[in-house]
Amino acid sequence: MTERDYVSAADRTLEETYEEPMGLETYVDRVFENPTIASHASKYLLEAIEAAGTRTVVEEGEEKERYRFFDDPHNDGEHAILGNTEVLNRFVDDLRAIAAGRAKDEKIIWFEGPTATGKSELKRCLVNGLREYSKTPEGRRYTVEWNVTTADVEERGLSYGADPTTTDDSHWYESPVQAHPLSVFPDAVREALLEELNDGLEDHVPVRVDAELDPFSREAYDYLEEHYRREGKDELFSAIADEQHLRVKNYVVDVGQGVGVLHSEDDGRPKERLVGSWMHGMLQELDSRGRKNPQAFSYDGVLSQGNGVLSIVEDAAQHADLLQKLLNVPDEQSVKLDQGIGMDLDTQMLIISNPDLEAQLNQHADRNGMDPLKALKRRLDRHQFGYLTNLSLETELIRRELTAETSVWEAENYLDLADRIREPVTATVKDRDGDPRRREFAPHAIEAAALYAVVTRLDEEDLPNGLDLVDKALIFDQGYLQEGDTRREKEEFDFADDGDDGDGGIPVTYTRDTLAELLQTDRDRHHADLAVEDVVMPRDVLNAMAEGLSEAPVFSAGERSEFENRVVPVKNYVFDRQESDVIEAIMHEKRVDEETVAEYVEHVYAWETDEPLQNERGERVEPDPLKMKLFEVEHLGRFSEAEYEGNEPRESVRDFRREKVITSLNRHAWEHRDEDFSVQDVDLTAIPVIKSVLESHDWDDVERTFEDFDPRQWDDPPGGTETDSIKRRTIATMVDRFDYSEASAELTSRHVMGQVSYRWD
Repeated sequence: MTERDYVSAADRTLEETYEEPMGLETYVDRVFENPTIASHASKYLLEAIEAAGTRTVVEEGEEKERYRFFDDPHNDGEHAILGNTEVLNRFVDDLRAIAAGRAKDEKIIWFEGPTATGKSELKRCLVNGLREYSKTPEGRRYTVEWNVTTADVEERGLSYGADPTTTDDSHWYESPVQAHPLSVFPDAVREALLEELNDGLEDHVPVRVDAELDPFSREAYDYLEEHYRREGKDELFSAIADEQHLRVKNYVVDVGQGVGVLHSEDDGRPKERLVGSWMHGMLQELDSRGRKNPQAFSYDGVLSQGNGVLSIVEDAAQHADLLQKLLNVPDEQSVKLDQGIGMDLDTQMLIISNPDLEAQLNQHADRNGMDPLKALKRRLDRHQFGYLTNLSLETELIRRELTAETSVWEAENYLDLADRIREPVTATVKDRDGDPRRREFAPHAIEAAALYAVVTRLDEEDLPNGLDLVDKALIFDQGYLQEGDTRREKEEFDFADDGDDGDGGIPVTYTRDTLAELLQTDRDRHHADLAVEDVVMPRDVLNAMAEGLSEAPVFSAGERSEFENRVVPVKNYVFDRQESDVIEAIMHEKRVDEETVAEYVEHVYAWETDEPLQNERGERVEPDPLKMKLFEVEHLGRFSEAEYEGNEPRESVRDFRREKVITSLNRHAWEHRDEDFSVQDVDLTAIPVIKSVLESHDWDDVERTFEDFDPRQWDDPPGGTETDSIKRRTIATMVDRFDYSEASAELTSRHVMGQVSYRWD
């Protein structure tokens, strides 16, 4: 694109975002054409969330529908909230009830959770999503602006302290609190308008506009009403709402306009933080007719800025004194600027806090019903964020913390996610001389950190016999557990619904800091040709995380001891993953092709059903017992010659064919019973035993295939030996197929062979 193209693209973007101001009548016509533009605050927030659509995710082993809004899609996922889908769904359910006026109108939504659980991302995600939704035709947000100088230029004008004497466009003043355009109408007229609008609305949530004009706009309205009443105007409202005085304009929702955010560091008196403060120097400049003029108010409090959409109190424990001041706001939907000047509000209130707020709220809980904070606690509707308990989500989060990656992970199946979980990460750091240096987290290193963090967050009280916390973590992430040929779904395990999963454990900030320090740490290992000292291995990660617990102030003595004990099963699991990579790389050229597997499955199916097969010439032939036997003995490695009578299978082989192969085929046929079932249509990887043939081998396969292979020679194999040629091919395959660098492939294969050597015969 040329420079002009970029400028033109920017022009188009703004043209699509902003509209020319319109008259009140035109706006009303637009409302009947597209009622969503008149939605009240909670309904608008609900519509923005729903407009982004949903997707299916697996969390804690269960499929859930997730609103894409919380993936921060408009910002390429930069502030996506990872996990906590069930909590977010309950939040949306509450919004739906609030918007419809069915319940919880008096509630203040409260998000609570420990540090690094996504609460700050929630705030950013809400702001991003609302901003972008307000730029769409369906999400347009409107307010009013006034110009009273056109009534009589000799009279005082409406302004923030200026003294206009002309009638140009610079003397239009927007409602400082995003007043709803329909609030201009008298109550009875507005009620009739809304009744007609909602009668034709195909939505269970009606549009509600209960707020009166804000004090700033009321000042303009009253001035115009008095002016034209003195002139004897017959159509008084038409004169006030004439386009020379009143216009409806759209605005982009953002912090300060439609979204109010009160930060932890904001200070001032409670009223200043809530609605704003008087600008005393302006009081003398404005004709206040014996009282304070609302034009001299700053309207910079959280509720003023959030009027129309959303008001957020961040780090609410720092503003606990405000919460009691908010007691009547949800009920009355109004606040006072001053003793005599009130302001109606339409905003969804939301507070965010760490668990320390709950301690403050419960400080008087032992007073036997005399708790002065009881009324406040009744109005707070709590939603608790927890630490992630999904391996894939935690891996994604750690990668975000270490790199510039922001896109939300989506996958058609878990195999795609598994590939991403194991991926390496590279980073460039400066060494002590200030020179850039490339460092690598080897494959499975980030996975190891994520799995260890997740394992520390899981409740072990509900573990079934025979399972450990790594198994539970895998069930939560995949929704099932694969044990050899058997796949057990999550529903088969009795995990407690009210367990402590995600309530505590290692936070991502600890993991991030540990990994960042490892990037800067020099490792005492060397290789003649490869920069192995620049590789961070999974065992480096796990050792550093476990050893650092004793010095980290965020953990109690009990937590340190508990977490240290949980690192061993993670090390074992990660080693199994590395071992699998090495074996698959060794056996890569010996893998069974899918055609051979398909032929075996067809022969077994024909053997069981007594139906003949068709060969390439279209002739009907009987299933070949020799082909089935060779596959089962050589490729599956499940049986020996002793389990056959010639080529005919004995009972153990027959049971295997029926229980492992035919049962899976029948299940597939049942699941696709509306179609014409054919064995050729079967996804072979859906049959566990066949999947293992296609995707995995073991050391028995290696030993059977390479008789002269000796893992004890791996570090420095003698030239010309079978071990030497296998190593060269294995390293190349690990680099080409499994995302290893030469250095990480060397270190990983050495580590695996070092362990295998002890048990090699």
